[in-house]
Amino acid sequence: MTPPLRFRPADYQPPLQRDSLVVPERPGPEAVPMDVVFVGGGPAGLAGAVELSRLAKAAEAAGDGPGALEIGVLEKAGSLGEHNLSGAVVAPAPFRALFPGVADDELPFRRPVGREAVYFLGANRAMRIPVPPSMRNEGNFVASVCEIVRWLGERAEEAGASVLPGFPVASLLVDGEAVVGVRTVASGLGRTGEPGPAYAEPMDVAARVVVLAEGARGPLTQAYLDWQGIGSPNPQIYSLGVKELWRVKRPLDRVVHTLGWPLADGFGGSFAYPMADDLVSLGLVASLDDRNARLDVHELLQRLKRHPLFRDLLEGGELLEWGAKTIPEGGCHSLPERRHGSGLCIVGDAAGYVDVASLKGIHYAVQSGVLAARAVYRALCADDVSASGLASCTAAADASFIARDLRRNRNMRLAFKGGFWTGGLKAGLATLTGGRLPGGLIRTPADAEEPKHSGSRQAESVPAGLSKTDAVFKSGNQTRDDIPPHLLVGDAVPAEVADMYVHLCPAGVYEASDEGLVVNAPNCVDCRATDVLGPRWTPREGGSGPRYRRM
Repeated sequence: MTPPLRFRPADYQPPLQRDSLVVPERPGPEAVPMDVVFVGGGPAGLAGAVELSRLAKAAEAAGDGPGALEIGVLEKAGSLGEHNLSGAVVAPAPFRALFPGVADDELPFRRPVGREAVYFLGANRAMRIPVPPSMRNEGNFVASVCEIVRWLGERAEEAGASVLPGFPVASLLVDGEAVVGVRTVASGLGRTGEPGPAYAEPMDVAARVVVLAEGARGPLTQAYLDWQGIGSPNPQIYSLGVKELWRVKRPLDRVVHTLGWPLADGFGGSFAYPMADDLVSLGLVASLDDRNARLDVHELLQRLKRHPLFRDLLEGGELLEWGAKTIPEGGCHSLPERRHGSGLCIVGDAAGYVDVASLKGIHYAVQSGVLAARAVYRALCADDVSASGLASCTAAADASFIARDLRRNRNMRLAFKGGFWTGGLKAGLATLTGGRLPGGLIRTPADAEEPKHSGSRQAESVPAGLSKTDAVFKSGNQTRDDIPPHLLVGDAVPAEVADMYVHLCPAGVYEASDEGLVVNAPNCVDCRATDVLGPRWTPREGGSGPRYRRM
């Protein structure tokens, strides 16, 4: 019997393009002047813009503070929310604190969590198990992160910030050790990079402080941490979530989470959330350290939909939207040692503020944006935006409930490195001891360093399943076909590694052919999963990618 082919994805991954992401150049003479720029219009960036705008306005009205501030939010999607995807069950506390005069029914949530259930799945059965304490959602709300983002964007503009969708950032501009601005991505380029009839050149934005809120696996964040030599006890590790939104004939009466099938021994699970009586979000999340090179999360979700637990729920329903997103899940031990520097702060998923044990990240993103805004405001008041002047950005997060929660659950995800059953026992022990056992640091390599084997296959196709081509259509993706390539593939990629890319990408970007690997870049929905294990994702023309409306 032929042994499984084994390889290490990192051996075939191109290097991070740091020289193009961190550019030692001051903004040009035509640069747009700003005091603070938030890169990314998600929950973290927009919450930060709201808080900072309010602080500045209140101080100006009192004749105090740094004076009027120019605050900008640069978002790569064509409209706010179009690139945001999450489950989502949201803890409301940071929203209530940021908007103290707004009632819960006026906050951007769909409905409070009522009943909830957790199941362990086999191929044709579902065994209900007690809800783990870390996953209990009493007092939380089901929501659409797209709707949250659009609502926060309106609040940020009302507060005085300039919210600018359609402006992805290509580079950090630096002077010595200090970040002094950003440069956006050119638009209207042809396939080979030549200016077309709709060409618009890059724009420089000068800023005293840049706040990186670009989400999981952001290239600017990666490049900055690498440039500054900022490490963490463990490298960040990731999962990939694929989600569908369904209009259904019968209501789902509870929040549902599952473990087990269709995953093998890897870490992950599925969820089904009632968004309305006739609307359900269904998704599956799988960790990218899975040893199976043919892990295909989209395909697994298609199999999940045929399970008896979900089949009747979806029968006669209509698939409305589809999407995919990479999620940081390393927790406390993967946080960068500092999330600030001269002229820069890092917040939200870009910093790794996600707690896998409770399946939460949105309220941490909002809180981290608020804390960063306060740190930036103090630095501007003191006229000191150096690394020491912005140090309270990291210190405040480390003293907050963000770090407290991540510390308490610090080893619950890492415990599953030894396999599902062993991990379950260790996670149970961690729950009983409040995180004290298993103690210490569980060392883990980066996902791309984990060896893969390509000797086992999951089911190749599912009758009546959603194809990856149709999934891209359901994401709303309308990227033009002649856009320049934005995915950097390594040299001489062997067939088994190319096969991994084909299975890994949920949007069908990669195809294996006799001539080699074919890259259908316009299919990309910016989930950044292959950036973890293979081809590097780089910023591309504004408005490219998915157009989520209710995810």
